[in-house]
Amino acid sequence: MRRTSSTIPFGYRISSEDSKTLEEVPEELEVLLEIKKLVSSKVLSLREGSAWIEHKTGRKLSHVGLKKMVDNERLGT
Repeated sequence: MRRTSSTIPFGYRISSEDSKTLEEVPEELEVLLEIKKLVSSKVLSLREGSAWIEHKTGRKLSHVGLKKMVDNERLGT
């Protein structure tokens, strides 16, 4: 994935070979998918989901950022 801003999206990191390219972090993307499903089905709140993501990956994702990701998935974007 080509880097388009200074912000690195959750689930990605800067490639060690090219600083203009992002590479996936499979472990983070798996946790994100799991938590998005739980939030969408209302098993977890956005804040709880955000806390679980940080607990499982060590990387922070705000509840607002998580909401954007959940909403984008619902809208198909």
